[in-house]
Amino acid sequence: MAVVAAVDLAAGPEGGFLPLVSLGPAFAGLIGTWRRTALIGCVALLLCVGLGLYDGLFDTRRGYTAMASVAGVTLAGVLAAGSRMRREAELAGVRSIAEVAQSVLQRPVPRHVGGLRVAVSYTSAVAESRIGGDLYEAVASPHGVRVIVGDVQGKGLAAVETAASVLGVFREAAYEEPDLAMVAARLERTVAREADGEKFVTAILAEIDTEQRSAVFLNCGHPPPMIVRKDGSVDFPRPPAYALPLGLGMHGGETPQPHRCEFAPGDRLLLYTDGVTEARGAHGDFYPLGERAGLLRTSDAGEGLEALRADVVRHANGPLHDDAAMVLLRHRRR
Repeated sequence: MAVVAAVDLAAGPEGGFLPLVSLGPAFAGLIGTWRRTALIGCVALLLCVGLGLYDGLFDTRRGYTAMASVAGVTLAGVLAAGSRMRREAELAGVRSIAEVAQSVLQRPVPRHVGGLRVAVSYTSAVAESRIGGDLYEAVASPHGVRVIVGDVQGKGLAAVETAASVLGVFREAAYEEPDLAMVAARLERTVAREADGEKFVTAILAEIDTEQRSAVFLNCGHPPPMIVRKDGSVDFPRPPAYALPLGLGMHGGETPQPHRCEFAPGDRLLLYTDGVTEARGAHGDFYPLGERAGLLRTSDAGEGLEALRADVVRHANGPLHDDAAMVLLRHRRR
């Protein structure tokens, strides 16, 4: 408004810049409250009257037309600001509810579970809701530290409901069942019963024995884990036979078989969902997880995992198109 006033004074009555004073309340309606917009509109009207009297525009219709335009834009800005404030309040309420639901679904994983240091990362593809169908959990059981990372097929509240059921059963079965195959069997029955063949869950289960320095994996249609060795080499342990995701056992296929792999102090074990490896770059290329494994070789597991998450987002050049969950495990330093 100050710029318009200066230009109008310099150009004189014939310049016709006076109606541009309405830009003040117009921009105020985009970023400010309705009260601030109304206040700036009043200032714009006073400025319009002053410039109109100085230019002698009230002897014709031009002065009244300029005042009418400023008043109209001010009214529209006040209404727009009020509507925007209501939408922002509603969105804040939705985000608050989603955060509570996510905290119930995905309880914070302790930094230390058994003899392991644990770091987790979850990036939802739907930033407004902050909630999705990926799941993870780590449980210290009499049989070792047991971890699950999974991805529910589909989106929305139905996927969240399935994820909640899987996590509830895993937290109980991981402590009670003597081997991972029995844990997977209970998860299979739960998903098949509740999803009724309409949904499935890809998942990988891990059992880490810190004394024997080994990890046992059971893969149900999920991307393989990544182990970054102490010497810098990278390993993706593959199952002896690929099994169907949880919930599709009725269709036959291979029964998931546990397979053991070395996991020694100094190694990093990363469990993740396909939202990480399927993040596409600007040229349509997938995220090269194995090539970026060096980001995890930091003294602090949380810092390494955050560096990897930020690198995935940079590779995608914007928001991810799918939820991405990661769990990083390493032996605790004594």
